[in-house]
Amino acid sequence: MYISIRQATIQDTVIVSNVLLEAALWLQQRGIPLWHHSEVSSNSIFEDVAKGLFFIAEYAGEPVGIIKFQLEDLIFWPDIFQEDSAFVHRLAVKRRYSGGKVSSALLTWAVKYAQTLDKRYLRLDCDAARPRLKAVYERFGFRHHSDRQVGAYFVSRYEYEIVS
Repeated sequence: MYISIRQATIQDTVIVSNVLLEAALWLQQRGIPLWHHSEVSSNSIFEDVAKGLFFIAEYAGEPVGIIKFQLEDLIFWPDIFQEDSAFVHRLAVKRRYSGGKVSSALLTWAVKYAQTLDKRYLRLDCDAARPRLKAVYERFGFRHHSDRQVGAYFVSRYEYEIVS
């Protein structure tokens, strides 16, 4: 299964939103809501797509997953030196392609991209009450950094040290 990853364009806003909405609905149906519809609608993500922060994983020309890649995160990581890190958020995979290959491809891409930008760490956060998700990140190679209360969210923060 060859998965290619490309930067989302403004024309892809609906695609990005649809992948996020599908993931949000699936989580909500399982009693573990993550994103509200208003947080992942086309209107709410348009600016970040326009800024080039979202990337789309494709398999056989079909969008199968997305990731948001940032060079700064003062909301969830305000206490660290920002310049040596890249940050990923909103990793989502279409349910039909769940199982790990797409998420691993997106994370592998993010590590390599961060490396090309001379970053020392790739960092992310997730709901601290989601042990299965945390296990996915740990199996990939992320290590737990800390837990932190951010507004209404209690998150576990993870980092992946990039070896040059």
